[in-house]
Amino acid sequence: MHAAPDITRYRKHWAERFGIAPFLPMSRAEMDALGWDSCDIILVTGDAYVDLPSFGMAIIGRVLEGQGFRVGIIAQPDWHGAEPFTALGRPNLFFGITGGNMDSMVNRYTADRRLRSDDAYTPGGEGGRRPDRSVIVYAQRVREAFKDVPIVIGGIEASLRRIAHFDYWSEKVRRSVLLDAKADLLVYGSGERQVCEIAHRLAAGESIRELTDVRGTAFARKAVPEGWIEIDSTHLDAPGPLAAHPDPYAMAPAPAAEPVPAVAEGESVVRFVRRVKNADRERSVIRMPSHEQVAADPVLYAHASRILHLEANPGNARALVQRHGHTEVWLNPPPIPLTTAEMDWVYERPYQRRPHPRYGDANIPAYKMIRFSVAIQRGCFGGCSFCSITEHEGRIIQNRSEASIVREVETIRDQVPGFTGVISDLGGPTANMYRLACRSREVESACRRPSCVYPGICPNLDTDHAPLVRLYRKVRELPGIRKVLIASGVRYDLAVESPQYVRELAQHHTGGYLKIAPEAISEGPLSMMMKPGIGAYDRFKELFDRYSREAGKEQYLIPYFIAAHPGTTDEDMLELALWLKRNGFRADQVQAFLPSPMASATAMYHSGKNPLKRVRRSGGDVHVPKGLKVRRLHKAFLRYHDPDNWPALREALRRMGRADLIGSGKQQLVPAYQPAGTGLSPARPARARAADGKRPLPFRTQHTGLPRTPRR
Repeated sequence: MHAAPDITRYRKHWAERFGIAPFLPMSRAEMDALGWDSCDIILVTGDAYVDLPSFGMAIIGRVLEGQGFRVGIIAQPDWHGAEPFTALGRPNLFFGITGGNMDSMVNRYTADRRLRSDDAYTPGGEGGRRPDRSVIVYAQRVREAFKDVPIVIGGIEASLRRIAHFDYWSEKVRRSVLLDAKADLLVYGSGERQVCEIAHRLAAGESIRELTDVRGTAFARKAVPEGWIEIDSTHLDAPGPLAAHPDPYAMAPAPAAEPVPAVAEGESVVRFVRRVKNADRERSVIRMPSHEQVAADPVLYAHASRILHLEANPGNARALVQRHGHTEVWLNPPPIPLTTAEMDWVYERPYQRRPHPRYGDANIPAYKMIRFSVAIQRGCFGGCSFCSITEHEGRIIQNRSEASIVREVETIRDQVPGFTGVISDLGGPTANMYRLACRSREVESACRRPSCVYPGICPNLDTDHAPLVRLYRKVRELPGIRKVLIASGVRYDLAVESPQYVRELAQHHTGGYLKIAPEAISEGPLSMMMKPGIGAYDRFKELFDRYSREAGKEQYLIPYFIAAHPGTTDEDMLELALWLKRNGFRADQVQAFLPSPMASATAMYHSGKNPLKRVRRSGGDVHVPKGLKVRRLHKAFLRYHDPDNWPALREALRRMGRADLIGSGKQQLVPAYQPAGTGLSPARPARARAADGKRPLPFRTQHTGLPRTPRR
């Protein structure tokens, strides 16, 4: 793994003398009270400002403050004019712009493209306080207000739109958000390492146009500079006896072939080679198919998606370049993951752990949901094709120290209003990847597999959950802590490798229900999702039930499933519906697959090809359930018990030759009769209950393709 400067070792900016702000200022009056004449950096966000290390702008703001910079925040500005963006004046260094903790389109629209009426990141849960494609709109308004101030965009919305990407809401391939926002620099990933370097280099007098070597960033340039080895991957590989094309999917470097000069008009001379020596990888760039190519050819889009995902390991990733018209969008390799010491420093900034006083007593639902939760790790090596965690946070787990986590729990206990002794979550993108990593740093740096656990757990992966068990025990033994719940999703195929962890989880950290995510039960969709078979779920359930009984507890697993995922047929959904009925699950709310930008499953949805394997014109086809009717049918299978869905299910069963499943028998799915007043709408709210009617099951099957907010 490449070395990177420790973000805690920078010489602090001179403005450190102003000290720590109680809250990062949101007005000129607050700046005056702090003695500031200006801000060095102004952050614009689509979320309300909550000074809590679960809100991205709070983290970035406090990290920059810790570097000695004066940081102001403009939260949820009125985007209909430029004036709200001038509230804090002109920043000395740059504007940092994000859509918020969620992609603004996911935040504003359902998987059926219906406008949401609420927003969990807004006071009072009020919807409509951010525009569609917030990053673009905010950047345009900032440019109107201050034509010459550098603009740096980041956050999950920018991360997932850093190259040409399929946009589900417009059903077309859009350009990189860098160009549409007319930004100077795009930061992808969590961003702390990048923004520290950017801020210090700008403060030292460098121009934003000179910052072309910052890992984890993207920027526009006119041509590939001299001295770079360009690997042409603008085509699909095809066998041939002469002039073999370079293989963009190569898993290991080999000796370089003789260079073949190629000159494009207005560009420097570069070399196209089949392989690159290890010594040359640092100055190698892979040319992806252009925006125009992938917009016109869905198969090339799948090919480009595969290249992007193969070049995701910070230990061996090469730079990528993608032409958009006459402009090159250049992506530097991913950032080096934060060390444990850096993670501790980031999460132990002087957060107030509550919303800015401007909001008074207004309820901000997302804050209320996660104010008593603690992030212990980042990243995910699961590689699920529908999820964008890896594209944003990386697959290498970044861990906090046990001592730092304990200190944060004690801070919550002693300082957060309303704390009753219950920690709602110790987790992250997953609950149980803390301290799990490859046994060999050399193997880890060379690996290009998209998942460490699919199709099976890699033998190089250390699956020992002992450090996590020790952490759970230490936290729950703290004075004043009555209960520690685990709300992040448990990766059950990993958990069964450590039965002691399952015992700990079941007997001490489950509040009646534990959510896990099989997502599907049939091999077709599971193989497209890169998820384990249902046998792993059965093994986990057996352990969980056994340890729950030993503790004298009645507890339930709450499984999550995705409707209409690529690779899913009507028969797969029927099999799942029958499984749900056999196991006594009645889903309350369900959601169909939402194709989030850059996810591998989104490439499947758009192209009908499988980018998890070598992409070819012939073969590798994926069945994609598209259209409102089939998506609603797949959701109806998950809510087989709702009378409103029975007419559609009866019609589908007859079409599928399974009319034998219509009736009132135990083995049948839907009755032949229709209650009066039902069957008039696609879905009707209903409270989920166990089949025996004993206890309500808050079973919510949903996945936006973006990181789930921790919830109790």
